[in-house]
Amino acid sequence: MTERIKTLDEFAKHVDYSLLNTLTPDPQSTCDGDDHDPRQVFSGHYVPVTPTPLTAPTYVAHSETLFAELGLDDSLATSKDFTQLFSGDMSDVPAPMKPFGWATGYALSIYGTEYTQQCPFRTGNGYGDGRAISIVETVLNGKRWEMQLKGAGRTPYCRGADGRAVLRSSVREFLVQEHMHALGIPTSRSLSLFMSASNTVDRPWYREGSHSYEPEVMVENITAISTRVAPSFLRVGQIELFARRARCNEHSEALNELEAIVKHLIEREYSSDIDTTRSFEEQVVTLAALFRDRLTRLVSGWVRVGYCQGNFNSDNCAAGGFTLDYGPFGFCEFFEADYQPWTGGGRHFSFLNQPIAAQKNFDMFCRSLMPLIDGNSEHLSKLNEINDGFSGVMERAMESMWATKLGIASYNHDLLIKLLQLMLRTGVDYNLFFRELSSMPEDMASLTKSFYYPPKAEVLTEWEAWLQTWRERIEKDAETQGDVTNAIAATAENMRKANPKFTWREWLIVPAYKAAEKGDFTPIHELQKILTAPYDEQSKEVENKYYQLRPLEFFSAGGVAHYSCSS
Repeated sequence: MTERIKTLDEFAKHVDYSLLNTLTPDPQSTCDGDDHDPRQVFSGHYVPVTPTPLTAPTYVAHSETLFAELGLDDSLATSKDFTQLFSGDMSDVPAPMKPFGWATGYALSIYGTEYTQQCPFRTGNGYGDGRAISIVETVLNGKRWEMQLKGAGRTPYCRGADGRAVLRSSVREFLVQEHMHALGIPTSRSLSLFMSASNTVDRPWYREGSHSYEPEVMVENITAISTRVAPSFLRVGQIELFARRARCNEHSEALNELEAIVKHLIEREYSSDIDTTRSFEEQVVTLAALFRDRLTRLVSGWVRVGYCQGNFNSDNCAAGGFTLDYGPFGFCEFFEADYQPWTGGGRHFSFLNQPIAAQKNFDMFCRSLMPLIDGNSEHLSKLNEINDGFSGVMERAMESMWATKLGIASYNHDLLIKLLQLMLRTGVDYNLFFRELSSMPEDMASLTKSFYYPPKAEVLTEWEAWLQTWRERIEKDAETQGDVTNAIAATAENMRKANPKFTWREWLIVPAYKAAEKGDFTPIHELQKILTAPYDEQSKEVENKYYQLRPLEFFSAGGVAHYSCSS
């Protein structure tokens, strides 16, 4: 076994800046990264920028799982050099690391509609990484990773904001990325989390015990920097930005910049799946087909575990097909088809509408590729066919997911629809119900554990009829395998692998980040252990605390049942 990396000097030997070496910087940028005021960025793929360090950084946590994958020793996380770098101070990094990071621009589309209003210049040239700064690209254990500081201060895309992230949102993102990975959902990952002992920023938030829908007061918040890690941070909105410029011929290099970033996307995210000896036009068409497969599997995975992205704009849609940008996300507890944790999100990004939101983003992705094959009717036709086929592929992915959740050999529409109707009428905890169903109950006794209130007698009768129908389907599938008893046991095991026991419950996360504000990180470390083993049976003590219905007092609590995007 290769010895793990214990120092930043050893870490630095593995850097490999493919983005900086391949793509083009903004011609108006500085060489040293001293570029922190809002401005328009008219061309180029990135802007060199230095992070703004936290004052008196304090270690909060790191991901032991990811450290092991990267070949990093856990002792590195609390070392002086690591703390300095991953709390935003690049002034003394060892060679060959660069003493600056980079921020990127992207376009914004909301549910398939292009916007420029969020850009302070109303042109789209000022929208991008306002507080996220990539600081290194590295190859560790044979894999390429980009490491990005969230909350690292102002960039040219900061739109006048302070570029900081508060501890609350940083704890949430740090915990949820590793939770999603453990759930088997493609995602960016969490490396480390540091907070400042003295820096604070004001954000609108909720009063203690508030049931207001929108925040009522400005609250002083401790600042923090979390480091997220991914093969790349290329987004649909990023490809879209260069496509918009190419379509309008905004400058002489616009089409070349679009081609360069799509080639870079293929190299970073699809190199093992796309034959780069084929014509570029063919590669573009293949890229669209592969991204469609990844995106449909991703979103069906979200629904499987009850995850709602909350704000699934094109700029929050990773072109590599994984979950990115955990802002106003949530996990469905009390089942609602239109569950939406973000006060600014609307139904278009709600829980069971996510497949359609994904289709809107995929359509924008395909439209962004079109300038690269303009004039080639054959490849344009193939691209349009792939785009038009998204809904069918998405539907099949969802059907396969529902069949897996229910433990049945093939999708049964009537069985699912009747179940969802009963869940809506009854008031059921989404993940708790499916986990209890994974025990193959013969009666309703264990399933009612997931009900928020007792159903009426006639509804309970309908539940019993549904359960009987489901059991008959399970047994019929088992009969085709010969040994019915073993087949049913295997089905139960497979269902437990698809239906997690321990999932994100916001009312259990809030005490953890509140404790961290007072310097107590024990609840965060406890949550790390539980949320990174979501399918496992754990101790009775853990079960009594974390495998529970949401208490009544949290049902409309501001900052728990719903929250703004102030982070």
